[in-house]
Amino acid sequence: MDEEKYTYNENTYTQRNYGDGNPAVNPYATVQPVKVKKPKKQHKFFKKAMAAICLGGLFGSCAAGAFYGITELAGNPYSIVSNKDGSSSEVEELKQTVSSLETALLKNNNENVDVQRATMVATDVTDVVDKVMPSMVAVTNQYEAITNYWGRSYVQDAEASGSGIIVGESDTEFFIATNHHVIDSAKTLTVQFVDGTTASAYVKGSDADIDIAVIAVKKADLSAATIKAVTVAEMGDSDSLNIGEPAIAIGNALGYGQSVTTGVISAVNRKIEDSEYSADGLIQTSAAINPGNSGGALLNTFGQVIGINSSKIGGSTIEGMGFAIPINAVKDLISEYSLRETKERVSEENRGYLGIEGTYDDYSTMGYPKGAFVVKVTEGSAAEAAGIYFGDTITKFDGQTVTGFEGLRDIMSYYKVGDTVDVTLQRNVNGKFEEITVSVTLGKRPAAED
Repeated sequence: MDEEKYTYNENTYTQRNYGDGNPAVNPYATVQPVKVKKPKKQHKFFKKAMAAICLGGLFGSCAAGAFYGITELAGNPYSIVSNKDGSSSEVEELKQTVSSLETALLKNNNENVDVQRATMVATDVTDVVDKVMPSMVAVTNQYEAITNYWGRSYVQDAEASGSGIIVGESDTEFFIATNHHVIDSAKTLTVQFVDGTTASAYVKGSDADIDIAVIAVKKADLSAATIKAVTVAEMGDSDSLNIGEPAIAIGNALGYGQSVTTGVISAVNRKIEDSEYSADGLIQTSAAINPGNSGGALLNTFGQVIGINSSKIGGSTIEGMGFAIPINAVKDLISEYSLRETKERVSEENRGYLGIEGTYDDYSTMGYPKGAFVVKVTEGSAAEAAGIYFGDTITKFDGQTVTGFEGLRDIMSYYKVGDTVDVTLQRNVNGKFEEITVSVTLGKRPAAED
């Protein structure tokens, strides 16, 4: 008889086989439970050793993988797997992975920059102000105000304040962009720089229609410290503006000195029309623009000039709305004016003479083009020789917009006897106005008219 032992609940029982193939427990035998010894636990040192071996293997694998990746990226000369052109497949795959990670990181950084720009205006713009302020100037205009009462004109000295932006320089001058109305009819112009020093300024060119002008300051009139203190402003892209993006305005508000206001781009391509001024393509901003801000800078959060502010636009009847001339619209004109010869006012005895008479009346209200309406042409004058006639309206003098007879006289005060200039005029031909340009060599005022 065969005997087998089996274990159940840690007790061992004897099982006998009686030969019929069916094992059974002997009913006559007394089975005593036997305590089975549990297997001894392995020593803790063995487990720790195995864990250390596994960790070592894992670390070695990772180190080997990293070393392999780095050496492959560096161009391992012993690489076995390569393409027909000699490049490693693994290397190319790793390079693509690295490139993807770099692209994602750059995108994330750009998004963070955009977020920072969006929140900057609401928090702190000191960095922008520190960068741009050396490019800002205050402009003071000493001029003669002409008042008409009952057909008689009265002249008195007056002063106006405005702002300007240093937009360029040459070996001898700094070029400053501002509004035309800031320098209009000026007898003298004075510019104050960031360090508080002042110097005389001279007109390079201006356009009343779009209210833009460029003036210049001679470096010879400035100290070395002032030249070092000022900077040329960086131009931005006004065509890429988005409604709602931050905007910063800097200017000589009310003539008190440079001040800063913030807001957003409220609208673009605005058209403004009133009795005194009309323009389109303007930038509208919620940044406060007050008298004296004219000619100052509208900036983005990179400190780039995106517009030239004008308090003239819109007048004082509106609140919370400022307007600026987009910098892209006047970049070329600013460059053109900057390259011109700097002109200073010519003394009366040396001033060029055109030989026409006019009035200060606005003939545009009677259907004529806006400009200087010619009432009379003096016989033997430069105007007669050039082919200017009674009824013509002079609209441009040497490329500068003429809005009236007073404006023409102001422009001509910078030209001397013998200067040759182009004069653009509108002439009524068979009921229609045609534009004509004539070349005029300015003469000397007759002694009888002195």
